[in-house]
Amino acid sequence: MNTIVHIPVMLKEIIAYLKPDSEFSLMVDGTIGEGGHAEAFLKLYPELFLIGIDRDSEILEKARERLKPYSNRVEFINANFAEFFENIYSDKKPDIILLDLGLSMYHFQRSGRGFTFLNDEPLDMRLAANSGLTASYIVNNYTKKDLADLLFKYGEERFARRIADKIVYRRNEEEIRTAIELADIVRSAVPPEYRRRRIHPATKTFQALRIAVNDELENLASGLRSASKIINRGGRIGVISFHSLEDRIVKHFFKDTVKGSSESTEMPNSESRGVFEIITKKPLKPDGDEIRQNPASRSALFRVLRRIK
Repeated sequence: MNTIVHIPVMLKEIIAYLKPDSEFSLMVDGTIGEGGHAEAFLKLYPELFLIGIDRDSEILEKARERLKPYSNRVEFINANFAEFFENIYSDKKPDIILLDLGLSMYHFQRSGRGFTFLNDEPLDMRLAANSGLTASYIVNNYTKKDLADLLFKYGEERFARRIADKIVYRRNEEEIRTAIELADIVRSAVPPEYRRRRIHPATKTFQALRIAVNDELENLASGLRSASKIINRGGRIGVISFHSLEDRIVKHFFKDTVKGSSESTEMPNSESRGVFEIITKKPLKPDGDEIRQNPASRSALFRVLRRIK
């Protein structure tokens, strides 16, 4: 398979909306990936210092290699951004925090961890190699009900029960080991008319498993809460999401932060009222040119929150 270089999504919008207010700003890229967004900011702003975080140690090394020309202005941290914001970070307040919640092309093409249903790879799906739960464990050990609930909750999969039923039937014959095996099982479980659509019928199943394995939604909610506490006055938090579950969390968090809601323990208390403003009243989307050049960007949504005092 040909290697595709990962293209940073919505780069011009991110540069425009997260432009630093001062020369000597601090930026935290909480999901640095292969370093595309980080590289653009470091090129544009010669005095900017950047902290690049990623929970995947392999991809962090790729970012380190890419950003060698700026090594005196970059610090790399192998961590989950939510844990970093909550437990590790205690230095100068950042002026920019960026979270790009999409996977890199590296994960799909070269990680060998079963993120894509196109490759014959072990069902792993862990972003951090030292975390415990794997997609294989879920698929081969969860009860039929728990599987169906997971697929519906994290994949919004309308055929969750049918897919769970087929998975349990097949694993009773033989352990399900690879991504391609699972994709074939899902394809056989959905009605025939859904097997011929442009989007692969296993897409939502793979999304659900990846979210569960990496605890992605709780990490996002926790990371946003912590980011809002450490961002500098005048600073901006930008988030790129790729599906409705992520965007819903970002949208509600931003709105509740501005209102100073205390209705939920998941949200800030009334002390945040009047402290933040939403810069993007509606999420920004990639334009037609970007989608043509980079089809992976088509579902991206970009929202920005600013601390005003």
